[in-house]
Formats: sequence, C-alpha cells, structure tokens
Amino acid sequence: MTAHKITQLKDWGILFVEGPDASSFLQGQLTNSVLGLTRIPSATIAQGNAGVRLSGYCTAKGRLLASAWICLLQYQEQDRFALFVSRDLAAAFAKRLAMFVLRSKVKVTDVSHEWCVYGAMGLADTVKAHLPSDAIALAMTNTSANSNAERILFASQQLLPSQSSIPEDLSAWNVAEIASGIPRIVNATQDQFVPQMINLESIGGVDFKKGCYPGQEVVARSQYRGAIKRRLFLAKVHSEIQNCLPATEIIHEDDPGQPAGMVVLSAPDPENSGLIHLQIECKSDLAQSDKLHLSKVDGPALQLGKLPYSLIEI
Repeated sequence: MTAHKITQLKDWGILFVEGPDASSFLQGQLTNSVLGLTRIPSATIAQGNAGVRLSGYCTAKGRLLASAWICLLQYQEQDRFALFVSRDLAAAFAKRLAMFVLRSKVKVTDVSHEWCVYGAMGLADTVKAHLPSDAIALAMTNTSANSNAERILFASQQLLPSQSSIPEDLSAWNVAEIASGIPRIVNATQDQFVPQMINLESIGGVDFKKGCYPGQEVVARSQYRGAIKRRLFLAKVHSEIQNCLPATEIIHEDDPGQPAGMVVLSAPDPENSGLIHLQIECKSDLAQSDKLHLSKVDGPALQLGKLPYSLIEI
C-alpha cells in the first residue's frame, strides 16, 4: 500500500475527550501519561512521544478493556483529546469513561459515526500532502527498521473517494498491523489481558511513574514481582479458514484440556491464499514449542515468528 493510497478502516472508531479538566481526567484513567502532549492543528500529523501516546484502559483488576492511540488537538481554548480505538468497543468505552467524570469539567463523546477512520503507509511527509483539511492524524509507533512501513492513522468527516476501500490495500494494512507486534483490544478480547500479557509496557503503553489509575496496583505488581508468565507473540498458520477471529483458543498438544493462549488479532495474507498472520497471547514457556495448534489439538499447527522489538523484563 503506497502512501497516496488511503484505506478506510471500518474496524476503527474515534472518541473525543474534551474540556478544562480533560487532561487530569485521562491522567487518572489510563495506563500511560497524557501530560506533555503537543497540540496539533488539523491536517498535521502528530509524531513521536510528544505528539502521540499508546495507552490502555483497565478494570480494577488490571485487565484491559480497551487500547487507544491518543493525540491532543489544537481546539479553541480547551483540551480536546482524540482516542483512536476499535470501533466495536468505542461506544461502551465512551460510556464507561463518562461514568467516572463526576464533577470534572469533561465531555466524552463517541464520534465514530460522524468521523471516518483511515490508514496510510509511508513516510509522514509524503502522507501529509494527501490528508483532508479537517484530518486528525497521528503516526503510530514504527517497530520496523523499514521507514516505509510507518503507519498513519487519521480521521476525517469527509468520505473519501472509492479508492479508499480497495481490498488489497486494506489487507496490506492489516498484515502490517500484525507484523508491528502492537496489539489492539477488540470487543472479543476485553477483560482478558493484564497489559504485560500483550507486551503493552514494552512498546511504551504503560508509564510506571505516572500515579494511580484503575488496576494500577495489579499492573505494577505484575511488573516488579516477576508475575509475567504470558506474552504476545507473532505466528502464522496455514488454514482453509479465511480468517481467524480474536479470542480463538490456542491449544498445546501436551495439555489439550487447558488453553495455552488465544488469538489477539489476525489477518489473511493478500498474496498467499490460506496463510493467516496472527498475534497470539500465550504462556511464555510454551511459545517456542512446535506443538501449538489453532482452536483444537488436531487443528492447524502454528509457526512462531520473531517480534520486531525487545521485551522489557525485570
């Protein structure tokens, strides 16, 4: 997918969190800090840690209910944060956040039905020339050494031309998302993972110095007491199934009665029929095994791949 080919991402949604207290409110809700973000005007791409943060939102037990890419917009005289999230949980996420606003001067809005989310791959300077004038845009963390693999997320109230829904471009985007090793929580995987179980802390999605948020004690304890026994891994599988849904179980031959993990995200290969790229969450001591199978003990065998980044271990 080249930079000028913009792909509509119908699986993505967007929330606005805005108001005089928006910054302090989000600071107390998310796994990562939002302080210090630089305000960006429309049609400008937020980049780097000063412009973009990846974060999670947890239950009191430290389990992720959502993950989000966040940027701060140049909007009137108050803060407006844009949170790019999976569309199938956007409404519920907005509703839950709103429950904790209380007396804060904050408004949480799911605008997924009014704003279309798009993706483009390539150098940010090249992509910028093709952005609509109202675009809210950010550069996602590039875990690849290939600068052309940089992924740009943006939202616009404009419905772009039909070229934005070319299936081949969407498939390329989805495979690139898998290859990045950066997880995305969807409705089927809510309440399944502590952040470290899907490597969120190793890709900058957890700030252990930021202070309290829901589940913070559990997340910190998992980090510093060596309780991380599960991780996110990359895998491939050859299967007649055209796609493999998130939360599909991973089974180990030697323990078929106890799932070894589950699918986090998947994407069929656009050039190789029957090949599916996967992000899986799995028990670490089983991850290098050649005995992992999809869905059942005699299901398709998984081939484990290598992450494009190092894991943070304590």
